[in-house]
This record gives sequence, C-alpha cells and structure tokens, in this order.
Amino acid sequence: MRIKKSTKRYETWLGKHLTIVPGDLALKHTRMGEEPFPFLRATFYRWVQVWLQAFPDVASAPRVLAVGDLHVENFGTWRDHEGRLIWGVNDFDEAYPMAYTIDLVRLATSAHLAISANHLTLPHEDACAAILAGYHEGLESGGKPFVLEETHKWLRETATGELRDPVHFWGKMNSLPPMRGEVPKSARKALEDLLPAPGLIYRVANRVAGLGSLGRERYVALADWCGGRVAREAKALLPSACVWAREDKGSRKIFYEEIINSAVRALDPCVKLRGRWIVRRLAPDCSRIELSAIPKQRDESRLLHAMGFETANIHLGSKAAVKAVRRDLAKRKPGWLHETARKMGDAVKKDWEQWRKA
Repeated sequence: MRIKKSTKRYETWLGKHLTIVPGDLALKHTRMGEEPFPFLRATFYRWVQVWLQAFPDVASAPRVLAVGDLHVENFGTWRDHEGRLIWGVNDFDEAYPMAYTIDLVRLATSAHLAISANHLTLPHEDACAAILAGYHEGLESGGKPFVLEETHKWLRETATGELRDPVHFWGKMNSLPPMRGEVPKSARKALEDLLPAPGLIYRVANRVAGLGSLGRERYVALADWCGGRVAREAKALLPSACVWAREDKGSRKIFYEEIINSAVRALDPCVKLRGRWIVRRLAPDCSRIELSAIPKQRDESRLLHAMGFETANIHLGSKAAVKAVRRDLAKRKPGWLHETARKMGDAVKKDWEQWRKA
C-alpha cells in the first residue's frame, strides 16, 4: 500500500474515534513533506504497517508495553511530587504491547534521520551503539529515573536551553489565540480538575503542537494563580495506531496511564487520563525538548546513551518479559540495530519521496 492511500485510510479511522481539526491536519500534511525526520514523527501509523511486514523476525521479539512512537524528540522534563526536575520520555499516545525492538529501532532510525538532516553530528553507527549500550546498562542495573538535581549536571544543562526560558515560554503561551467554537464539557472538566485551585477564572486557547497528534482536539487553559501564570492542556486520545495496522484486531485499550505507572519513573503528578483526554501541566520545565532547543555544545553520544537507558526504564515495567528480552538481546548479532535502523530509514525516505510527489 502506498503512503497516500495508507494515510487516507488511517485518517478515516481516526475520524471514527475523535473530532478532527481540519486546519491542523492540513498543516500536518505540509510538515510531512518538509524532511524525512518530521515525516517519521508524523507517521507512526505507517511505521507500524511497514514494520510488521518488512521485519517479521525483529518484530516477533519478546513483547513489552512499549512507547511505540519513540524518537529523539520524544523526551522532555517535568517536576515530580518533590518538585525535582526529571528527564525522560515525554509522550505515550501510541503505547501498546509490542516487541521491545520497535522502540529501539524507531529511536535509532530517528537518530539516523536527524544525523542526515544535520540535527545531530555523530556517525550513524556510533549513535546506534550509544542507544544500545544505554539500553543494556538500564536493563542490567534494574533502571533508575533521571533526577536532574545533585546528579546528571550535564543533562540538566542540555535540557534547560535558552528557548525554555520562562519569559520566552509565557510570552508564547499568552499569545496563543482564543479558542473558537464550543469546548466540549468533558474537556473543560478535565482541565478544571487539574488546575491548582477550584474556581479559577481561565481562558481556553488554541495550541498547535506536535506532529503525530496534529489534527486532534487540543485545548489549553490559561489562568493567573498566586502571582504568576499557569497552564493546563487537554489532548484527545484514541487507541494506538497499532490497532489500525492490525485492522482493529487488537485491544482498543488506551495504555497511557498504565505504561507510566509501571515504568521505573519519578511520576509527574500533573499528568492524568480523564476519559478520552490526557491532561498535563504546561510550563517552561514541563514540556518536550526539540533538538533545536538543545545547546550546540553537547555530548550527543552521552545523550543517546541516556535515551537508551530511559527506554529500558520503560520496558522494565513489563516485569514478566524482562528475562526474555535479555535472552533475545544477547542472541542478536553485533550491528543488528544499526542495520535494521538503516533499512527502516530507507523505507521512511521512500515513503517521504512518494508523499512529496503526491
């Protein structure tokens, strides 16, 4: 199936589960044509389709509750119950029981494409080796959250770039256009439940963000509280695209809360699943980190190693599968991750070229 037909079918399926925002979906289609890297971020549905067909041996590895839509820009920071700054995977919209290899290969493929686009500078093989080394270390150590306090100074400096400055952040939030049309009652309730105090006066704004989720309803509540601004976002959720790729034969359960609650993780107390909405706090230090926001002087190998380790933190939540994952990983030939990521990268580029022509 070609990419245009695949996209049309997926978006038809999408429309059966939620209300589509046409303007955001049109923007997504435009962004998909820019470069292979944003195309990868926007098309997890296509990834699953190709993955299951092209790499049955790798895709049949032991299953864990996986992130699914993992890539080098699906990492960010948040504050835990103690107010500590934490770094890790930022989005679990596509979480689903899958082969553990899907997260490693997709993360490595995104690194390949980011390197090709000059967003990262280290060699492709070194990127894959760093991810795999981090994953190995995470599995063998039993995992550990990335608490950016007395340790991980290098990661704290990497994660807190100039673009995450509070003045810049709140200027951007305050300039968001007001929401036109009626906000669903369930979305309002979800937002109000997560605001820091009951009865706050707030305005609902329209925010365009992400790539894979462009086209879904997304509402931001902005309010003043105790001398400063606060923001909460409600985003519409639906079952993982893995369900669509399997022609609705798999579980339609939304695994967002289950995967974060089971992982080796210092939880964000302001991330909650409310019906069909995932609600979270937005703040300068509670958001996803794009590569463009990271300081130019950075240790990319160390960063990718941390991403591999954090992937292990997530997979360790599937306790019954950990031994099988270790055995399978030990049997794989040297270079398997780089080679599979290279081939998946070629498949992504082929789809991207077809999309641009279409």
